[in-house]
Amino acid sequence: MTGKGAASDADRRRLPAVDEVLRTTRAAMVAEIFGRNALVEAIRSELADARRGATDVGGADQILSRAKRQLERAATPSLKPVYNLTGTVLHTNLGRARLAEVAIEAATQAMREAVALEFDVGGGKRGERDDHLRALLCELTGAEDATIVNNNAAAVLLTLNTLARGKRAIVSRGELIEIGGAFRMPDIMARAGAKLVEVGTTNRTHAKDYAGALEQPAGLVLKVHTSNYRIEGFTKEVSARDLAVIAHAHATPLVNDLGSGVLVDLTRFGLNREPTVAEAVAEGADLVTFSGDKLLGGPQAGFIVGRKDLVARINKNPMKRALRVDKIRIAALEATLKLYRDPDRLAQRLPTLVSLARPLAEIEAQASRLAPQLQQRLGDDFAVDVAPCASEVGSGASPVETIASAGLAIRVREARGAQRALIALNSALRALPWPVIGRIADGALVLDLRCLSDEGAFLVNLAQLKPAKSEE
Repeated sequence: MTGKGAASDADRRRLPAVDEVLRTTRAAMVAEIFGRNALVEAIRSELADARRGATDVGGADQILSRAKRQLERAATPSLKPVYNLTGTVLHTNLGRARLAEVAIEAATQAMREAVALEFDVGGGKRGERDDHLRALLCELTGAEDATIVNNNAAAVLLTLNTLARGKRAIVSRGELIEIGGAFRMPDIMARAGAKLVEVGTTNRTHAKDYAGALEQPAGLVLKVHTSNYRIEGFTKEVSARDLAVIAHAHATPLVNDLGSGVLVDLTRFGLNREPTVAEAVAEGADLVTFSGDKLLGGPQAGFIVGRKDLVARINKNPMKRALRVDKIRIAALEATLKLYRDPDRLAQRLPTLVSLARPLAEIEAQASRLAPQLQQRLGDDFAVDVAPCASEVGSGASPVETIASAGLAIRVREARGAQRALIALNSALRALPWPVIGRIADGALVLDLRCLSDEGAFLVNLAQLKPAKSEE
């Protein structure tokens, strides 16, 4: 009678009372796991569904089983781990960087114990939470000082509000970026209280454009690394080094927003070059802002490094307290930054670089091993082939560059209803205990294997897949 309307009077009379369900043999065990109050509410909910006809009428044991399943579903975390087989390594929607084991251990200890977050153990007095990271950041970037906030958007907001509130902030039109989640640089500047002054054109900005704008006093000159797009063709931009000379000639600080934080030369790992924070500091930027959870490979954070006097002003801004990070992220960030003291082993210890620098031959071999096993699981309705893929860094880094990869391309043998079958299979993969996230492209469901590290666990998970059938 499921879904066929309200239960009949006879059916309702057959429904057990709440107390009867609670007296069943397994009820005490369920109550021990989930709590008696939660169990009572779940039983009442299931009885109400049965009265409406939303579920079949059953006895006390059946009602208890349904209530238990309801409680299990409610207890399942909504933030669940997934297999990122999209081909985008730093996928914003999938949490960006995976943390190194040392960072996970440090964060776990900080969660479990009381820690000296703002306490100077040696001096026995109040300390500063930024002190845990300040020296490391200065060591790795060459900056005089550093401070830390919630993310890079917060770093930019706080910097603008501190140095350019009620003042002119000069930026090239070609650098007024928009990133994910409708984050637009002009909007952030307005919220920070800065008066936006655009110079140049979308594709060409010259030194004279900045110099002309600086004939009137300004709070800062902002240079934004256009990490999530490229303008090609008839273009011109002023280098950070030259822009620093122009800004300083007019006694105006230069802020360089790098977006994704790169602390080492990525070419040593076979990746495309991105400007490093140390280079930005050396080129004369007074402040540099960047992220912690992108190419740096740590948890979400925003860093501001540069001149000591400017960092001190930023730290006195009342907004700093609202944007600060907690002990868990500070612990994970410290452990992550310390890995950069040994750059020769970064590609073995930092998951972001492990994935990005993974050799193509290794991924192709993995795809060859997995293809027949997935084929056997899916049956004759589908064809599984090893296929070349083009992985992306993600999170706005190197937007027009790809990394050669390999994966599995799943196609439906029967053309009729193929798209629906692929969509159904994609849904079935996402419904696994550990959801598998791929992408549909060019008539195939593609699983890029660049980020697949634990092959054995993946196969165990895949064994629970209920393959979709192509429609006749």
